[in-house]
Amino acid sequence: MLVGLTQIRGVGYMFAKAILDVLKINHNQSVGNLLDEQVILIENTIKNPLSSNFPPWFLNRRKDIETGNDKHLLTSEIEFTVRNDIEREKTVGSWRGYRHMYGLKVRGQRTRCTGRKGGAVGVAKGGRILPTKPGESADKDVTASATEGEQPVVEKGVEKKDVTTEKKVTTEKKVTTEKKETSEKKEQAK
Repeated sequence: MLVGLTQIRGVGYMFAKAILDVLKINHNQSVGNLLDEQVILIENTIKNPLSSNFPPWFLNRRKDIETGNDKHLLTSEIEFTVRNDIEREKTVGSWRGYRHMYGLKVRGQRTRCTGRKGGAVGVAKGGRILPTKPGESADKDVTASATEGEQPVVEKGVEKKDVTTEKKVTTEKKVTTEKKETSEKKEQAK
């Protein structure tokens, strides 16, 4: 019984045990052997625990901001209210909202040496402009130089410049000499 009730999101072991104690249902009884009346009682107690004289500190949402009432949230209501709380903190501009916005730790944990995973820190790998290969234009995108499995890096605000180096000049000379040699071989073959 206890394990079956704890499978409901928002119902923990202690809450399930308290429900069964209040309703005087055997903890070791299997869920399949419950009577319809017992199932209805359990459902009503889970939906409104204050009606069964549960103390307010036992609930998982006390003094709700919107209504001011004590509630016990179940299933998808939990995720929805947590998401709304975080969005409200962000829009208000509270300290916690800023921490959530920037993906930092919120609850006062140390951040000097932990919590470094996930954010982009340091210098990105790759992204260098290589000299062009023979037959390729110099206007190709920077991302073409990235190797497989590596994320291409495109720098913002940096204008692309034509690469005029000695290597480019030497490669052009090699290309022209290779063209001359191939044309001479064709003439000899005729």
